[in-house]
Amino acid sequence: MAGKRSHVFSGSVYEEMAGYARAVVVNDRIFVSGTVGVDFATGELAEGTEAQAATALDTIETALVEAGSGLHDVVRVRVYLTDPDDVAAVAAILKHRIGFTRPANTTVCAPLVVPGARVEIEVEAIRGSGTPA
Repeated sequence: MAGKRSHVFSGSVYEEMAGYARAVVVNDRIFVSGTVGVDFATGELAEGTEAQAATALDTIETALVEAGSGLHDVVRVRVYLTDPDDVAAVAAILKHRIGFTRPANTTVCAPLVVPGARVEIEVEAIRGSGTPA
């Protein structure tokens, strides 16, 4: 039997435009949508790939906390980059922020829909599966 579904919203214009949630929670599983480096309070895109990755992770962390979890429960990361030269820099940020959890990871280089976005990150977490750093 499937668990009840709940949603977490970040206030992103993209959520409203496309009719999705920042995160969907089913039982102890949390699925966080692809997140770019926009500060959704101001609508501003962070400058540069590293700043965008950090901002995206901040938004992801906020959604996970609202869902009763945190970055320590992340089990899968998917990263989309526009430039293969940015892989090492983004990997270093991911390692610093969530590397202690040793999540599964996929990184793909491809164009992104949001103008000026250089990185998009999505995660899956299982509430209670990790230990905070």
